[in-house]
Amino acid sequence: MTRAFIFPGQGSQTVGMGRELAEAYASAREVFDEVNDALGQNLTKLMWDGPQDDLTLTENAQPAIMAVSLAVVRTLEKEGGFDLASKAAFVAGHSLGEYSALAAAGAFTLSDAARLLKIRGQAMQRAVPVGAGAMAAVLGLEYEAAAEVAAEAAQGEVCAAANDNGGGQVVVSGAKAAVERAIEIAKTKGAKRSMLLPVSAPFHCALMQPAADEMAEALAAVVLKMPAVPLVANVTASRVADPASIRQLLVEQVTGMVRWRETVLYMEAQGVGSYVEVGAGKALSGMVKRIASDPEILSVGTPADVEAVLKTL
Repeated sequence: MTRAFIFPGQGSQTVGMGRELAEAYASAREVFDEVNDALGQNLTKLMWDGPQDDLTLTENAQPAIMAVSLAVVRTLEKEGGFDLASKAAFVAGHSLGEYSALAAAGAFTLSDAARLLKIRGQAMQRAVPVGAGAMAAVLGLEYEAAAEVAAEAAQGEVCAAANDNGGGQVVVSGAKAAVERAIEIAKTKGAKRSMLLPVSAPFHCALMQPAADEMAEALAAVVLKMPAVPLVANVTASRVADPASIRQLLVEQVTGMVRWRETVLYMEAQGVGSYVEVGAGKALSGMVKRIASDPEILSVGTPADVEAVLKTL
């Protein structure tokens, strides 16, 4: 069965993430040590001991989530002789998960991925003053209807669909007042529920342009190789392997919508029936179940998961 490896985004961070992997496998410990060294920060202490509020800060959460995903990949490789290029047709990631996917496929070094995500997190936080922007989940409306809600709510301010997660789950992002208007308008359009999300900035909308500019500069300074497995990009929901194109799409991704529903549908149309979610949590597995028709889904984030997946793959 054709398989894709998928990598989670922000929101899957929890205190204790990755600790069991590090205790069980030297290969996982090496990944965490390398990330700590690249950042000049004891990120693993924060990941394992908290506090949760500090771990949730964008500049910490992004490299931490990537580190857990790559610790899993490195462990699969070293413990089980796993080779991504022979096991997967595609990789894909949700927002920051694209960096994890690309590092797993060898396009970035682990150290460069960690540094880029630290810069990305800081840039996204700096782009908009705290409290000036917001994001809200709109549940029970499909993408087209939710996008219309955002457009109606904008009233001269920024408000746009930021994540199309499938199954009637769309996240809107923009100026705080506009997002609050979107929540009220969504009620009148038949949304089951709409709620503000506990995020520190309005990601994936035009307000993030200063962060996109910073990422263009940061990405230009790193080596980006052709990935061993094609990426299905958030911005286009189609395959890409050319390094120059990937670099440009990662810049556009900062302000662009995460087209996750279309990404999964694209992979399914290419024959993918099996999805392996790599890293912390199972958020993407839930999304895939809502989007794809009868998918086989594996999640791998703990030593027990590693052992199970090695027997399956």
